[in-house]
Amino acid sequence: MTVGGVPYAHRMHQANGWTATGLRWHDGAPRLTATDGSRRHDRPLGDGTPVAWRITGPRCCTGAHTERGHRPCPHRATVPPEGTVSQCPGCQNADRGLQLARDRILDDGREYRLYLAWFAPGLLKVGLTATERGTARLLEQAALTWTFVAHGPLPAVRRAELALAHAKLARERIPAAAKYPAWWGLPAPAERHDALTAARTRAHRLLAEHEQLTLLPDHPVTDQVELYGLTDGAPDHYQQVKALADGARLAGRLRRPIGGHLFLDRPDGPPLLLDTRLLTGWTLHADPAVTACDGLTLLPRARPAAEQDALF
Repeated sequence: MTVGGVPYAHRMHQANGWTATGLRWHDGAPRLTATDGSRRHDRPLGDGTPVAWRITGPRCCTGAHTERGHRPCPHRATVPPEGTVSQCPGCQNADRGLQLARDRILDDGREYRLYLAWFAPGLLKVGLTATERGTARLLEQAALTWTFVAHGPLPAVRRAELALAHAKLARERIPAAAKYPAWWGLPAPAERHDALTAARTRAHRLLAEHEQLTLLPDHPVTDQVELYGLTDGAPDHYQQVKALADGARLAGRLRRPIGGHLFLDRPDGPPLLLDTRLLTGWTLHADPAVTACDGLTLLPRARPAAEQDALF
């Protein structure tokens, strides 16, 4: 049976399991959110958090975030097991965040902030976030260093965002795959701070004549490298999880979450790096019998060898 062209999930939730809906930062702390269909559960995630999960399907649509809050999928649809998308087409269309990203909301009456987020030399992002969300957007994106540039109504902040992107000061989007290699060789905190400060100064020059926009020349620069546990960089060797399968198992201890990504120190191999968007829609079972990791598609990652000067 299908609803709106999407297969119907005959059993959304396995017995005694919770369907993962995402990783959220609240009051500066990361939490894995899940639901059993009627209740929401938030699990704090921190350095050393033990994990023993059995993962089962079907992978279900996680619904949409609307003006009234989270709305479960009305179709109880399933979504493909691979990839980071965990919403059916109908819920994607109804999701407020996606509507904003796709310029389908022109003005919602809220105040927005324009930010610059630094991920690595040459990887600077410009974006916007509702003022009421505080710094959650910067934490979720794994921004290593960031600052607010200006604030104002949505149309003005969106025009400013486009202006900085068209001036090639910063990009509007940076894929997660471009961020990982930077974790191995971060410049010193002072270099990160200076790079972002210089970019903000240029941004203010470019935006000086923009109407309805209030510039923030004295807003502090925030560095989140230590918060993410990346002071010494990423592990020299790890395996990136590319996909999960029905019946997969995860066991080990978590390191500090990096935005929406988790490093898992496991007992049976090198650490794993998991994008938590791969978990969403799957049902997680806490199972002490799970002591190893399997059912995963893995991609080996290793720190590039340092270049040596030639002797002659």
